[in-house]
Amino acid sequence: MLTLATPVEQINKIGKATAKKLQRLEIKTVQDLLQYYPFRYEDYSQTVKISELRPGTKVNVRGVLEIIQNRRTPRQRMMITEAIVGDETGQLKVVWFNQPFIGRTLKVGDQISLAGEIKADLAGVQMVAPEYERLSGCLPVHTAGLVPIYSVTANLSNKQLRFLIKSVIGLVNEFHDFLPGEIQKKYNLIDLPKALRNIHFPQNAALLEKAKRRLKFDELFLVQLTSQIKKSEARSQEAEKIKFFEKETKEFVKNLPFELTNAQKKAAWEILQDIGQDKPMSRLLEGDVGSGKTVTVALAMLNAALNKKQSVLLVPTEILASQHFETLCKLFKDIKMSIGLFTRSNKKVNSGQLTVNSKKEMISAIKDGQINIIVGTHTILQEDVEFKDLALAIIDEQHRFGVEQRKALRQKSGDKKTVPHLLAMTATPIPRSLAQAIYGDLDLSIINEMPKGRKPIQTFVVPEHKRYDGYSFIKKQIEEGRQAFVICPLISPSDKLGVKSVEEEYKKLNEIVFKDLKIAYLHGRMPARSGSASGGKTPGKEEIMQKFLNNEIKILVSTSVVEVGVDVPNATIMMIEGAERFGLAQLHQFRGRVGRSEFQSYCLLFPTDEKQAAARLNTFAKNHDGFKLAEEDLKMRGPGEVYGTAQKGFPEFKIADLNDHVLIKEVREAAERIVNEGAEKYPELLERIKKDDEWVVG
Repeated sequence: MLTLATPVEQINKIGKATAKKLQRLEIKTVQDLLQYYPFRYEDYSQTVKISELRPGTKVNVRGVLEIIQNRRTPRQRMMITEAIVGDETGQLKVVWFNQPFIGRTLKVGDQISLAGEIKADLAGVQMVAPEYERLSGCLPVHTAGLVPIYSVTANLSNKQLRFLIKSVIGLVNEFHDFLPGEIQKKYNLIDLPKALRNIHFPQNAALLEKAKRRLKFDELFLVQLTSQIKKSEARSQEAEKIKFFEKETKEFVKNLPFELTNAQKKAAWEILQDIGQDKPMSRLLEGDVGSGKTVTVALAMLNAALNKKQSVLLVPTEILASQHFETLCKLFKDIKMSIGLFTRSNKKVNSGQLTVNSKKEMISAIKDGQINIIVGTHTILQEDVEFKDLALAIIDEQHRFGVEQRKALRQKSGDKKTVPHLLAMTATPIPRSLAQAIYGDLDLSIINEMPKGRKPIQTFVVPEHKRYDGYSFIKKQIEEGRQAFVICPLISPSDKLGVKSVEEEYKKLNEIVFKDLKIAYLHGRMPARSGSASGGKTPGKEEIMQKFLNNEIKILVSTSVVEVGVDVPNATIMMIEGAERFGLAQLHQFRGRVGRSEFQSYCLLFPTDEKQAAARLNTFAKNHDGFKLAEEDLKMRGPGEVYGTAQKGFPEFKIADLNDHVLIKEVREAAERIVNEGAEKYPELLERIKKDDEWVVG
């Protein structure tokens, strides 16, 4: 007997080969199959008599198969299946190409249903390569009504998928409807089994819209409820107030070698107000690459130090930690403050009054409160590090850290009952609609201005016939002392997708195009350090990035591994191969790797398919606002493709539309209502969200 937990291979008429194809789509059980939603629908709801058919219309035709035969064309050696279908009003010619099995499957006298576009023929009208099925007393599945179209994989057709889903559709009644009745009633939502049935096989357009609304609501609601519970838990905790030292802060800002933008001032003030409360701050600071997030959070760190409390800045890589350490040392050079760097291979302090010669001494200095600001990697969490009085925890590129790691950081605040204020930072532009949908527990600050004097990065789409002009331009820049990034979509040419790979591009540039220059390559399969997987023979990612940073490497060929993080001021060229294969938000992240100094910087886009990519890439070339580009990307591709659902920062949405601001508002209201009433009153809901909260900032 089939249940929702039954593996797909146990469904009648599914063989092992089909089960393997389904697994490529992450469909392993009956439940997965029923929750694999269509991405669009063909509208064959209009059933038309043959005499009324008009060219250019998509319709459903039903009739009797009067003639069917296979024949081979003499020149192209193509197999053509021709048929005549008739009803009481006339006859229709039907043609299929290279599908001879149809001529053996269908028999004269069969009652059949056809769906497709009507085309003009010299003799009248005809259907070319329509969907077909026999009529056997049941309603048609593939050729009538609103027919679902799914994303499929090689050698698995939509017809097969629809057949399989139809065979188990009765099991939608086994789904437990977890949404409280009062929520369903208030927001006019149909029940879950009805929604699942109509998302696959809608009775009509109105029910399809109701099904979509219910399933979108569910996805957003579970995420938002998790966020609101986290927010409620944070409110129940206590934090130490960090008093605002107005005079010292104004003096610090006045002595900066640059002027803060209005967006930086606004974000800094929001943070300073939060940390002045006795409830822990939970805030997300969004800022485009190079918008000045570090100096913004430095104001909060300054006030923590003036309150004789500690701050920690957690970052994903050693190079990034070193860069943040150097930046903070420069910012606070005129202030008596000790800053420590704590990574796997580097432990040091900037203070002349304090010397650390070992990991043990570093841990001791942190525990004794001798270090005001600690910059570090995951190592801080893994080692036996304790703070004397940690009041402010800042996480850079927060999606790189899981919820358990964030909790561990908050628990290192010393022997006290309070928790530190938490600030998460990201350089990935997240549209407000998306941030509100998935980060309901976090207050949002946005830096959407670039520092004054920053030169916009000149961006050009380079057609294939101008490729060598592009190479000449890059060489000229390098001769002037600059460096270049080259980004490729793939690691290896064996990926066979017809686009450039890191390995082949490195070989070509190194051996032919720029053979007199020092070139290196970088990709995600390489170890972080030379000793971690290669016995020290092959340099790791961090060593290569360090050499590039030191200007020992002139051109770095890489995959998207460089999109966030390291600041290389001397790099002025970002060249992107197969540019149309990346989303607008990701292209903007690549572009943000250059333009970090007074030198004019350039981004060169080399598309593989110029016609397909022209409009989108030209839009990108003219637009430098990361938030607008991310909003555009979100509309076109959805959050999974834009941000990569493998990142812990984003839940995976199958159907939710993050541009539906009205629905997001309703979902947030509903989640807040549950939390305000007391989430413990809804044990089934709490059980349901337990497995979905790994991505939440905790």
